[in-house]
Amino acid sequence: MNHSVKRWFPVFVIPTLAAFLIAFVIPFVMGLILSFTEFTTVSNAQFVGFENYIRAFSDDNTFLPALWFTVKFAVMSVITVNIIAFSLALMLTRTLPLTKLFRTVFFMPNLIGGIVLGYIWQVIINGVLYNFGYSITSNPIFGYWGLVVLMNWQMIGYMMIIYIAGIQNIPTDIMEAAKVDGASSFTTLWRITIPSVMPSITICLFLTITNSFKLFDPNLALTAGAPANRTQMVALDIYNTFYSRTGYEGVGQAKAVIFFIIVAVIALAQLSFTRGKEVEN
Repeated sequence: MNHSVKRWFPVFVIPTLAAFLIAFVIPFVMGLILSFTEFTTVSNAQFVGFENYIRAFSDDNTFLPALWFTVKFAVMSVITVNIIAFSLALMLTRTLPLTKLFRTVFFMPNLIGGIVLGYIWQVIINGVLYNFGYSITSNPIFGYWGLVVLMNWQMIGYMMIIYIAGIQNIPTDIMEAAKVDGASSFTTLWRITIPSVMPSITICLFLTITNSFKLFDPNLALTAGAPANRTQMVALDIYNTFYSRTGYEGVGQAKAVIFFIIVAVIALAQLSFTRGKEVEN
């Protein structure tokens, strides 16, 4: 067995490792280096130290508002997506008719691309708001809740499938013992179901947190940051800084590095916390 593994190890590992290096590691390292330079192309980069990082906060009046808007959006989206997805999972793991059909229907929005989702919901929301003389770009509140609704519609089905898998893995003898002991539905949910699906909760929280912070194409399609960049999230702000402002390429790259660090710290903290709960239970 060991000889066979050693023989085929390069065949399966080298292509994947090469793709990972080319598509992720090398661009990431180059981007990190370029964040300390002033450049228009890679070949004419000039080292400027931390100037780009300073300019990201001092010269630019869009980064911090975009970051704050992203945080508010991420908090609301993570809470609503996971609560609704978990509730649906509880309902669809019971002996109800057409459960498989409902699982498929709820999951389907996750298969639609972000740009398409943005335009779909733009038409839907504007169709409602036009009746009152407004559009989704008339007020940042409309854009904020539009993005939250879009995120929920896209992610709930995906998270629901993960929660269903976790619930179905709960040993039936534990649930039967709880019924025999006279445990209420709430007690069973709080003391047995939730602790038992903590691995699923860990995965779902990680996916919703990272996807909420990194949201780009739906934001571009739905509001494009309007009105006056007040619904612009960090990913869209980085894109606009890099591609729409001459001389700000290095600043855009510095913003990307800062954003990566923020998301990485939050995601790792969440993983550490929820995995600790898995061990306890």
